Amino acid sequence: MEASTIIKTVQLLMALSLLIIIHEFGHFIFAKIFKCRVEKFYLFFDYKFAIFKKKVKDTEFGIGWIPLGGYVKISGMVDESMDSEQLKQEPQPWEYRSKPAWQRFFIIIGGVMMNIILAMAIFIGITYAWGESYVDNKDVYNGYVFSEIAQNVGFENGDKVISIDGQEVGNFALIPQMILLGENREVVVERQGEPVKFTITDAMIETMLKDRNFINLRSPFNISDIQEGSVAERAGLMAGDSLVGVNGVSMKYRDEFVEVFAQNTNKTITLNVARKGVDSVMTVAATMDSTAVLGALLGVQIGDVYKISHREYSIFQAVPAGIVKGYNEIGNYLRQLKVIANPDTGAYKEVGGFIAMGNIFPGQWSWLSFWHITALLSIMLAVINIMPIPALDGGHLVFIVYEMITRRSPSQKVLEVAQYVGFFIILGIVILANGNDIIKLFS
Repeated sequence: MEASTIIKTVQLLMALSLLIIIHEFGHFIFAKIFKCRVEKFYLFFDYKFAIFKKKVKDTEFGIGWIPLGGYVKISGMVDESMDSEQLKQEPQPWEYRSKPAWQRFFIIIGGVMMNIILAMAIFIGITYAWGESYVDNKDVYNGYVFSEIAQNVGFENGDKVISIDGQEVGNFALIPQMILLGENREVVVERQGEPVKFTITDAMIETMLKDRNFINLRSPFNISDIQEGSVAERAGLMAGDSLVGVNGVSMKYRDEFVEVFAQNTNKTITLNVARKGVDSVMTVAATMDSTAVLGALLGVQIGDVYKISHREYSIFQAVPAGIVKGYNEIGNYLRQLKVIANPDTGAYKEVGGFIAMGNIFPGQWSWLSFWHITALLSIMLAVINIMPIPALDGGHLVFIVYEMITRRSPSQKVLEVAQYVGFFIILGIVILANGNDIIKLFS
């Protein structure tokens, strides 16, 4: 197994473990506040046996061997354990079913609350510790370069994105999110000094979802480093050089060179080079073997040419900024679910399981990335759990709210059937998500 895969796996397990423990602690703490007996508190599922367990007072704490979640088993509650034997006995004061509806409401919603609080706390911590670094759209004076998919929906290389759905663009990194999650997706760009407007339809989104990196900064071909044994080294290029043309034809941007390189695979071309300390443009010959075109493009690294804006936050500034960030991410995830639920976008095909989740993390360790992704996953877990699907927290809340309105409790039989229905719905979603992962591995 590659080192990057191990790092991704470790980060995924750490993040999921933290999120599960925090979520279940939300149920646990409210159960304790309202004097319910909690029989079990488990990270992962312990079908048949547990990796570790220890009983403290009335509660058995443990770690199961099936890493698909976790649970707290509260006395007198129909839950994922489907243990109905206890429910055949007379209700006891310490049981969940003996508590008033408003207390049961908080016991159920406690997990979601803790996930939201965790996400907000992480965003506050990130904002305070690392500040905010970004490329401001107004500083992107060369415009953007777009993938073939993005060009097919209306973009052209060099476009400067002005607004999306009437909202001016600030942070460059938010452009894909604004487009994919927008309502009407009306885009205004500046093209050759003139405003151009077009609309991206739901059908177009299906293709764009296959290429999340459909927009990138457009930059000159400024070389910051040369790889040993590369085409660039053999051609005599040096760090600090800038490519300004091919075969005597002037060019400025990296995407223009990439296109020419691809057209000249296994051919020798003449590169026009501007070098510091040399008054005139130099020419060097380079044989464009397939590795140069399909791999690291000549074997060079391109230097940064854009201003990186950075803002530091005091702890008093970080608190509201982090809360706003968390609030916005909740809205973004709800919009993602709306896109996924729309069959016209075909977004359900892009839903991923554990492999996709693991690939979200970088292959090299970064605490900033780890905490940011963990916060996003915490929001995702909260939103999914609050959905009104039986067996999820939202499903339990539906029955509690029904009881609070009608003053009538659903029968235990109804609750048990609902758990089974919810289980199969969730199983179907899990199969869909992980099935998509498997299909992508072999496609």
